[in-house]
Amino acid sequence: MIKINLLPYHEKAKKENISRQIFIIAGSFIFFILLLIYVQIQLTSTISNLASQVKEAEASLADLNKKIGDLEKFKTNKKELEQKLAVIHTLEENRLAPVKTLDDLAALVPSKNIWLTKITQKGNNFKIEGVGRDNITVADFMKTIEKFEPIKSVDLVSSKKTEISGITLQLFIFSCVMKKGF
Repeated sequence: MIKINLLPYHEKAKKENISRQIFIIAGSFIFFILLLIYVQIQLTSTISNLASQVKEAEASLADLNKKIGDLEKFKTNKKELEQKLAVIHTLEENRLAPVKTLDDLAALVPSKNIWLTKITQKGNNFKIEGVGRDNITVADFMKTIEKFEPIKSVDLVSSKKTEISGITLQLFIFSCVMKKGF
């Protein structure tokens, strides 16, 4: 005899299969939502960490810019001080030059024939005023001064006779140009 089962056993398996599929889809959907939430939390955490690092970097940059500004100010001050020290050094080197020049010039004056009355200097120009016994003595003194190392050139501005205490003497004025560096 043939047995026929009219019970819908396939229907029961299909219902179980559909409920299993719904359970898998719902589970997958919940897993996907949880995964999205996890990714969102991780991104938010990373963004907040990066934002705090940016703030720290900006604060560090501001501090370094302040230090760089201080460094630039220091360099400017250092350069100014070096220039001032160079000027002081130059002045220190040249402070005795006029005294030495005048001392050497005084050594050139013949003590019995020439008397200097006034010496003035403006820049590189030097003016010598004095009295000599006669024209020849004044001319010899002028030639001596021309050979003097710091003097570049000597010009006779004036020469005239004058009488002092009954003695006729020659009053003279020389204009000299100093060499550079003296």
